[in-house]
Amino acid sequence: MLPESSDIQLLTQAGFLAAGRGNTAAALRIFEALAVLRPDQAFGYIGMGSALMNAGRAGEAVQRLQAVSLPPGAEADMLDSFKAVALQLAGRHSESRSLLRQLVLRAGQAAPSPGVRLAARLLGEASDKPPLPAGAAPWRPAPRAVPFS
Repeated sequence: MLPESSDIQLLTQAGFLAAGRGNTAAALRIFEALAVLRPDQAFGYIGMGSALMNAGRAGEAVQRLQAVSLPPGAEADMLDSFKAVALQLAGRHSESRSLLRQLVLRAGQAAPSPGVRLAARLLGEASDKPPLPAGAAPWRPAPRAVPFS
């Protein structure tokens, strides 16, 4: 008998609590079990990656997340956004930006998934606008002058 949705949600919360408290081993065990129970959903894998990143093991998080292959769609989009975060934390900045750009471009004009919206935000772009060309920086307003008193 498979656990109910409420059980899965409780286990997910317990995994993130363990990771937040520095108990990476317990968090990994919980998220690995969740990945077995729901292999086509991203949350178990994202939890593993988050626990490892929280423990300062971004390189290992990258390896784990890159080993996962989900079918195209919203779950894969969210997983790819978290892969990009892990790449960034592992110091692989150009790979991170490339993955985020691919994700946003792949979505095209379709309604963006939450993972695509996250990717656009991580790139500093609005998710409802086309992505910036490579090397371009998003527009930022000029800082306001502060009057001297």
